[in-house]
Amino acid sequence: MNSVQIISTGLALPSRVVTNDDLAAMEETSDEWIMKRTGIHERRFTADGETANSLAREAARKALEKSGISLDELGAVIVATLSGDYSTPSVATQMQERLGLPKDIPFFDMNAACSGFPYAIEMARSYLVANPTHKYALVTGVEELSKLLDKDDRSTNILFGDGAGSVVVSLCDDSYAQVLGAESSLAINCLGAKSDESYIRMDGKEVFRFAVRILPYLINTTLEKAGLTADDIDWFVCHQANKRIVDHVVKAMKLPKEKFYCNIDRYGNTSGASIPICLAEMDEKGLLHEGDTLILAGFGSGLTWGSCIVHYR
Repeated sequence: MNSVQIISTGLALPSRVVTNDDLAAMEETSDEWIMKRTGIHERRFTADGETANSLAREAARKALEKSGISLDELGAVIVATLSGDYSTPSVATQMQERLGLPKDIPFFDMNAACSGFPYAIEMARSYLVANPTHKYALVTGVEELSKLLDKDDRSTNILFGDGAGSVVVSLCDDSYAQVLGAESSLAINCLGAKSDESYIRMDGKEVFRFAVRILPYLINTTLEKAGLTADDIDWFVCHQANKRIVDHVVKAMKLPKEKFYCNIDRYGNTSGASIPICLAEMDEKGLLHEGDTLILAGFGSGLTWGSCIVHYR
């Protein structure tokens, strides 16, 4: 069926831990206020020369080393990010020399914001299907959102963090489905090169309404397209935007809460990196087992949405 299986994972987190109490020392907020509204207790920010590029390389290096594959078998390198060090060259291309990767394969970044990782998985799958001589792809999600935060905007600066996760994937003959889409909205935006104030801006209420609507759609539609039920899924790995969103969806859909992995309390919203960070952390904890079936689901700026089924080796 040309599905996707995860061969290995890698994780890279910045060294600087920023707690809610740290933020409260700089502005009018509190750990209680932030936890109640978001479920976030702390997040990581880059420090001491750490960058999006360095985090991505470290996560990718770990995933490649754990995979045990020959680098000559690698067919594509794809990075999901909105906050790379440069507009160009891409994070992906800058991995090539540092990691000793082959030159005659595609390297590119893609920006679907918080939905970026499911998008990137589908791009990797499609490439491997079209190029059967290549067995593996490296897919990384990385963000350095701390550099895009307005320190005076409490509605955003409490939410986001930095980090990277990476996976090596290959094809397998198992169930597969993907759902990708978007609807135009500036509910979350960052002006970037158009403005001297390149900060993330967000309409929290609109984003919440969107998220609690789109996440059940993603899960139900993915299951339907794959011919599966929720009982067939070992883990639902959702973008870590706000714990209240996931809790709301779990309750509304009557799904088992223990099947939803959550680490937003420690890392905040890391956008395109949140799902692969979850996967790498789950792998490190021994929570993923051979034959596990997972649904990955992301939603965010665009407004974009993306989900897919993957299997663990």
